[in-house]
Amino acid sequence: MNERTLVLVKPDAVQRGLVGEVIARLEAKGLRITAIRMIRMSKDLAQRHYAEHRDKPFFESLVSFITSGPLVAMVLEGPGAVAVVRQMIGATNPAAAAPGTIRGDHGLTIAMNVVHGSDSVARAEEEVATFFNAQELDGYRRDVDRWILDEEGG
Repeated sequence: MNERTLVLVKPDAVQRGLVGEVIARLEAKGLRITAIRMIRMSKDLAQRHYAEHRDKPFFESLVSFITSGPLVAMVLEGPGAVAVVRQMIGATNPAAAAPGTIRGDHGLTIAMNVVHGSDSVARAEEEVATFFNAQELDGYRRDVDRWILDEEGG
């Protein structure tokens, strides 16, 4: 089943020139970018995005980090996109992330772990709506989708 998920390429990855690497890995898997833009997250947006962590001791440093520089926000679409992206990005703590995952290969610390990916289908829907409006989500078709998605029953 086709799903959409949000991926944020965090400020540490932007500063280190890893945006292209992250996008290349996700596209090579077969996921389709349906929206993408570079932004500098406002404090208000960061607080809403990380609201589940509001009462935790690291909340303020998390907000401070994610607002410290530009990031790339994108919506990816594909079969099981949420789980596929979560597997590809690896564990939150880069020290525990498997080699071959984005965080395992490029993450430095729990705070500077290169990417964010939605952790559930429900959360992905909320996050996508927080960062993009419906008109920004381009449901274009790629010729290769029939090969990747087996859309013609072959």
